Amino acid sequence: MCNLTLRLETIVTDYTQKPVLTTQACWFTLQCGIGRIRASFLLLLEPAVLRLDCSMIAAACLSVLSPILLSRLCLAQSTETSLSFVQPHSCTNSQFYDVSRLQCTPCGKDLKRSADGLRCVCDVGHTMIDSGSPIAQCSACNGKDQVVSVDKKLCLTCVNCQPCRNDGAVQVENLAMKTASCETCSNKTVPNALGNMCVPCQETFILATDSCTCPSANLKGGLCFGNTKLPPRAGSLPDSIWYEMHLQASYLACSNMTYSNQTACQLLTNLVILNVNTLVNGEAYILYSSITPTTNYLPKLFYVDTNIAASLGQTAPKGLAFKKDSQITLKIVKYDARGNFLGWEDVRGGTLQLCPDTQILLDAAYKFGSSYVQTCKMQISDLLSRFPEPVLYELFLLFNDSQGLQKVWPIPVHNLNLGRSGTRAGALRRFFLVDGLTGRRSSLSNPPSTVTYAKDIVLRTYLPTRNPTREPPFLLTVQYAQVQDLRAQAQVTFAVRYEMNYAVHKRDTDIALGVLGSLAVFIAMLETSSWRRRSGLEFIDVVTIVKYFAYFAGALSNIFFIVTFGTGVYWLVVYKGQQSTVEVTLPPAGGKIETDFIIYVACAFGLKALELIHILVVQVSVSIFLIDWEKPKGRPLPKAAENKSPPSSVSIWRTYFIANEWNEIQTKRKINPILQLFIILLLLEVIGLKNIARRDLNLNLHPGSDVSLAPWSPVLRYGIAVSMWLAVGLAQVVFCVGFCERFVEDKIQQFVDVCSVSNVSVLVLLHRCYGYYIHGRSVHGQADIGMESMYLNLKKEEDNLCAMRGLEPNMDIQTFEVLISNKVRQQYDRILSPLNEAANVNRSSREDTAALQQNLKAYFTMNKFLSSFLEHAYKDMDYVVREKLFLEKILDFEFQRSDDRSFFYNDDRTLFSNVLYYGHELVLLLFDTLLFSVVDLGAQDFVLAAIITYLVQKILESIRKAISRRNLATKTLVDERFLI
Repeated sequence: MCNLTLRLETIVTDYTQKPVLTTQACWFTLQCGIGRIRASFLLLLEPAVLRLDCSMIAAACLSVLSPILLSRLCLAQSTETSLSFVQPHSCTNSQFYDVSRLQCTPCGKDLKRSADGLRCVCDVGHTMIDSGSPIAQCSACNGKDQVVSVDKKLCLTCVNCQPCRNDGAVQVENLAMKTASCETCSNKTVPNALGNMCVPCQETFILATDSCTCPSANLKGGLCFGNTKLPPRAGSLPDSIWYEMHLQASYLACSNMTYSNQTACQLLTNLVILNVNTLVNGEAYILYSSITPTTNYLPKLFYVDTNIAASLGQTAPKGLAFKKDSQITLKIVKYDARGNFLGWEDVRGGTLQLCPDTQILLDAAYKFGSSYVQTCKMQISDLLSRFPEPVLYELFLLFNDSQGLQKVWPIPVHNLNLGRSGTRAGALRRFFLVDGLTGRRSSLSNPPSTVTYAKDIVLRTYLPTRNPTREPPFLLTVQYAQVQDLRAQAQVTFAVRYEMNYAVHKRDTDIALGVLGSLAVFIAMLETSSWRRRSGLEFIDVVTIVKYFAYFAGALSNIFFIVTFGTGVYWLVVYKGQQSTVEVTLPPAGGKIETDFIIYVACAFGLKALELIHILVVQVSVSIFLIDWEKPKGRPLPKAAENKSPPSSVSIWRTYFIANEWNEIQTKRKINPILQLFIILLLLEVIGLKNIARRDLNLNLHPGSDVSLAPWSPVLRYGIAVSMWLAVGLAQVVFCVGFCERFVEDKIQQFVDVCSVSNVSVLVLLHRCYGYYIHGRSVHGQADIGMESMYLNLKKEEDNLCAMRGLEPNMDIQTFEVLISNKVRQQYDRILSPLNEAANVNRSSREDTAALQQNLKAYFTMNKFLSSFLEHAYKDMDYVVREKLFLEKILDFEFQRSDDRSFFYNDDRTLFSNVLYYGHELVLLLFDTLLFSVVDLGAQDFVLAAIITYLVQKILESIRKAISRRNLATKTLVDERFLI
């Protein structure tokens, strides 16, 4: 209600002038509610209009301002949806419980509260007309010797009724004022059900016709109406005997101001709700919407008028704060199908859940912050046994306001069956679970032809609840399904989900991907430019474009991995780390944020797989040659035949030995893959770290069997799995590099030492003009010696009695990055061409064919050319040894071009491992991590992910070994049968 207050003041504005100027101030205040919304306005009136009445001026102004004031003030009061929590027994004797508003309402004069508290009945000495309204119509029996009948419907004249007021006395009534005989009932009475006495007829008959008869056209649902005119019928009506019996009668009884039947209003509202598929287009809704809600007891159908909500903002209460592991306290109001109020009830366990389970597991749904999903299949017959008639509910949140008073807030209900029409109409306030009543045809005793049940019920919580936005803090979404076969099974789901505004997180992710993705473009351009320079190319061709996309795939894969890993760790820390008030929740399952996240992970894995394939293709196609520095002993042997090279006295076993050692370290890694998988499964499955990835705030690693387990979160599973994988992998790398390679064995450095002992150098060209050189020339001149000589040579090196092993004098560096000139590469290819042609020759043949002789000749020529090149024998193909600049090391890019001379860069980091698994440990580790995560995201099974990851590792390793073995035999002329 809005009140208007007027106040008149006289203000002296200027004392210096004669006469004194005064102004009339007319204040009027419009107040709606109890001290809630108030607006004051001031009208300054000049002396010429002092004669006007302030109330007249205020009335004139309000006539102009009323559309704005009333819409903004009085309607704002109507959006206050929180109610004081009141139950029927809380009302005083002069109040009744209005079930349409769920509040106590005054009864009025000569009325008092009924026994159940849901209506007002007449005081003693008054007759009562009960037309269904909660406030009865009373008439006093004031005549002499008049008393009220036992049913309180008539005033009776009684002679000598004084004794009836004594204990043990009864009042004998003859309502028809006739003796017992077969005579027609009169005076607005009808025979009772037994036919042995006359009783007053139903009140609606008397109100409509002032008799006990009613024309058939006016008889609806057993009630008599004086006016049965209905609004124009433009809606659909279900084929249901229940609607035929009660729709028109409930509308007439509710809309008729004479009756104001509250139960009929509730029944009409139920009929609107039960029409789940065409609610706003059905005839029940048309009849409902034609009733003025302020003139009767028609309950609210919608949560709030959408136009008012849009103009005034959120109507939910502010200050709602839920702590970790707190329970959501919910209340429901229940109504039966006929509109009778069944009372308040706490929402516990299976109140709204159709699936059977233990009380503890069902109550876990209302643990704040924990997502909950329960799905099961039930027989339709079991649902009908539990709900023979539909029970309708209104859901409320129980909370304490700032003053500590208990209040309830109606939780909006969204019927998904209505689609866009339901969105336009607004959120509902009432719902049901199972309806087998409105599906009956012809007779209520017939089995239902259709059964409607709540297929999916989702209680959605929007965070933060402390400061709600236009999104309500709680929203119940219901999707109904209909079946016709009563022997069928129904799959039902009840879920509790938490959401928040993810726009900031989506924006940050997009910005990170955009910025880092741009960086990936430049990284790929830099790597492609470096490859072109190392390949000696001048122009951009198709191969260059393919290389660019290969490098771009690797860089972009790293970007996707960084973003997804950061996202997973962020949600893991922010969500699971909440200690007091819960204000953050995970992205919804199946939502855009989670879907995009899974797509990003899949992209990271796919691109990383392309990068790994590119690396493997480059590694298995490298050009490699083993340079033997050993000099022949004594005089050369004579030729065995014409056109054949003389047999060499230099043993080939040293070269075979180096080839085998090189083949052995092809798939050497810094981590042990089997140990990696074992520790990961130990941490996730045995210790139970996987339980942190559930959609709840629980950090219990071993939840009991009686605890409800929240569903998995793909984001958290990815975050915890990748974190553990990287942590274990990093620990293995640190242990390998920091301990094993220092105090146990270093396979890579051992290979360099073996080359020096064997007097064999290794030249590996990863690209056309770029590769690595391992200087294995023995400082003792010869390595094909006996055990004693070998021991003495090693002793000399230990005592520093000989030169250093380095390529240059007084240098101990044996490994180099090489950038050879195009001229050196052309000579290399010219010599190697016969060797490549001989690759197709059957090596199992023991005959010295011409091709084999040409092959041997090419081998010796290549060995002589490379050894001479390393000894600076060719002035036009010379090289220099230098240190790489710091920026060149960071960018992995050579600033100087090798047009006229080659460059050997000192390498103290054993970079030649880049042609092995060992030099790409990060790529392999990330590939294994992403493979493990992708399989787990699809199967949600860490054990299966570990098995598949292990199998893929072994398959790739086998392929890598087989192809590298064949390439090594082809490029070095080492018979593949000697490669162990």
